[in-house]
Amino acid sequence: MQIYVECERDGEGKVPEWATVELQGLVQMKGEGPDEATVVGDVHYYSKNRHPVLVLGHHVLNGKEQKLEQPMAVLEKIVVGNETKYKVKAIVKKKLLFKSRPKPIISNVAERV
Repeated sequence: MQIYVECERDGEGKVPEWATVELQGLVQMKGEGPDEATVVGDVHYYSKNRHPVLVLGHHVLNGKEQKLEQPMAVLEKIVVGNETKYKVKAIVKKKLLFKSRPKPIISNVAERV
């Protein structure tokens, strides 16, 4: 049995690099449907020391970037007639680890005059 694999490259001829996000604990969402995509939060990087920050609703989690021991490939299965091919969509070489407790975001409350 032969498996055909082709690489999907970006405009510069490179395979895109992705990262996985690892959270410690449980994330509960309201009104999530099984068939629709759901935005969980926003990932930002501090420009000074390049550590990731995850904003989930009204909470902030500080994390760190770790290199994976074994890189992984993200594959897309393509079936054409009787032939099956796989396309490499991206390579995952790092993970963003968020294991600290979330800190609440407190906004300024206007004072009564």
